[in-house]
Amino acid sequence: MDDQKRLRIREWAESDRPREKLLANGASSLSNAELIAIIIGSGNKSETAVELSQRILNKAGNSLNEMGKWSVKEFTHFKGIGSAKAITIAAALELGRRRQQTGDDIKPKITTSREVYEIFQPLLCDLLYEEFWILLLNRSNRVIERIRVSQGGIAGTVTDIRIILKHAVLNSASSIIVCHNHPSGNLQPSKSDRKITEKLVSAADLMEMKVLDHIIITDHTYLSFADEGMI
Repeated sequence: MDDQKRLRIREWAESDRPREKLLANGASSLSNAELIAIIIGSGNKSETAVELSQRILNKAGNSLNEMGKWSVKEFTHFKGIGSAKAITIAAALELGRRRQQTGDDIKPKITTSREVYEIFQPLLCDLLYEEFWILLLNRSNRVIERIRVSQGGIAGTVTDIRIILKHAVLNSASSIIVCHNHPSGNLQPSKSDRKITEKLVSAADLMEMKVLDHIIITDHTYLSFADEGMI
């Protein structure tokens, strides 16, 4: 479209402008592109903010989860997105991730592997490197605390059983669930995954604690050692 004929967002019908739509109908009435357009504020000489936002989304396969993996520099590859706008988008995506992580004050009771996955998926799904976490439970299987015990690279992370058990003892945990992610998307446990699980089960047993499960997470799914009969 010729630049002279292109309408700026402020020239659109009021009901079609993202900010006005949000005020009139609530944030849920806006598309992802319109929400991003509000965040970036303006487009470029050839695109409105909405059009630019839609192009960014298209590049991410229309997946906010995929966008969440992008660095600030990757956003600046789009004409009209400088460092300030890129940082703003990254901050908004991080707030969305943290909102998913924030629950109420009632500690959840763990009864299925799916519940463990739902706790850790927002933390681990977008990472490009491995992290190893533990979920500490009381006698009623209610969550006491979740703790990151190590962070590594794309291929793996080193985990110290002594650190895991130290956290469990300090928090008076009765049982432990361990969880880590596979950025590669491969759900199959490695030899190292199996070995650390076996060692942890044995060490915890000596301290009269139980290791209930080991969960491996990828972007959209998970594997449970307990469900698969591997623990």
